[in-house]
Amino acid sequence: MDALRSAGAAWPGAVAVSGGGDSIALMLLLAAYAKHAKLPPPVVLTVDHGLRPDSAKDAKAVLRMAGDAGLKAHVLTWKGAAPKSDIEAEARAARYRLMGEWLVAHEISGLYVAHTMEDQAETFLLRLARGSGLDGLSAMRVIAPYPMQGFAGLMVVRPLLDMARIPLRDFLRAKKQAWIEDPMNGDPRFARSKLRAAWPQLEALGLTAQRVSDAADHLGRAREALDDMTAALLERAARFDDGGALVDSVRLKMAPREVGLRALAAALSRVSGEIYRPRFGKLERLFDTIRDGSLGGGATLHGCIVAPAPRAAFAFGTGTLIVRREPGRAGSEKSIAAAPYAPKIAANPEKPVKSGARINRAS
Repeated sequence: MDALRSAGAAWPGAVAVSGGGDSIALMLLLAAYAKHAKLPPPVVLTVDHGLRPDSAKDAKAVLRMAGDAGLKAHVLTWKGAAPKSDIEAEARAARYRLMGEWLVAHEISGLYVAHTMEDQAETFLLRLARGSGLDGLSAMRVIAPYPMQGFAGLMVVRPLLDMARIPLRDFLRAKKQAWIEDPMNGDPRFARSKLRAAWPQLEALGLTAQRVSDAADHLGRAREALDDMTAALLERAARFDDGGALVDSVRLKMAPREVGLRALAAALSRVSGEIYRPRFGKLERLFDTIRDGSLGGGATLHGCIVAPAPRAAFAFGTGTLIVRREPGRAGSEKSIAAAPYAPKIAANPEKPVKSGARINRAS
C-alpha cells in the first residue's frame, strides 16, 4: 500500500464491498493497513441493487461485518425499475454512479475495489470474444480514472490485481471471517458466469488465469508506450482552448497510423468532453479523409466539427484543422480546460458543415 500511495493512490479512501470473499478480504486488509500506518480507516460502501430477494439482507450483512472490523459503512440503494436486459452492465453503471455521488459529497477521491487476477483474465477473454482491440485487451490499471462521466477528480484503485482468489479465501478462513456467495455469479444468463464455469477446460489447454493476466499486462505496456507517443504528438501538433482545438494535419498524417488515429481520437474526446473514444470504423474514415485531402469543408464525429481552419487561425500553416464542439452539444465536466494557447480559435470555419452519411462529411 505504501507503494500505491507513493504512485498517487488517494487516501483516505472508500472500499466497495459486495460481501463476496474478494471485497471482504480487501476491506480487512485496508483496515489493517490503516491501523498499522496510523491513517484514517477506509469507509465501506455497499450497494443494494434490489435485483435479488436477499439483496437488502446481504447489504445488512456487510454493515455488520464492517462494524465487526471497526469500520463505518453505508448502504447505497439503487431506486427505479430493474433492467430487463444487459443486467450486468446496468448494475455496474448504477454502482459506480451511486458510489461516485457519495464520494463527491464526502470529498473522498479514491474508491478501492477488489478486482483480482481472475477478474483481469476474465475481462480479457470477454473482450476478446467481443473483438476488442489493444486498449480493450490491455490490463486493467492498478490506479485508474473513475470509469464514469461526471466524476472528474475521482480514481479507482485496485490493490489485488496480482492476487488470485484462492489465497484471499485462505486468508479469510484463517481469520474465521465469513463472506457471502452471490448466486448471480453462477447464473448462466451472464457471460462472466459462463466463463467462470469454463475455467477447468481452459486451464486444461494451458489458458490459466495467470497466463491470460500476463498477456493483458504485456498489452498494457504496449498501450502505455502508444499513449506516450500520442501525448508527444499532441504536444507538437495540437493547441487546445476553451473553444476547441487547432490540429496540425501534416504532423498527424506523418505519424505512424496508430499514433495518428489515437491523437485524433484524443482531440475529439477532449473537445467533446466524452469519456469514451469514437467508434473505430468512423474514426478511421475521418482520418483517411484528412490523409487523402478529401475532407472538403469539414466533417462531424463524436459531437465535434472537424474542418480546415480559417486563415486567421493558421497556427500550423495551411494544414491547420479546427476542431470544435457541434452547436447544441453540451460538454461534460471532463471537457477541455482553458489553456493559454494562441491564436484563439475562430467561431466558425470558412465553409459550412452539412450533415451527411456515415462520418457526416460536408460537401
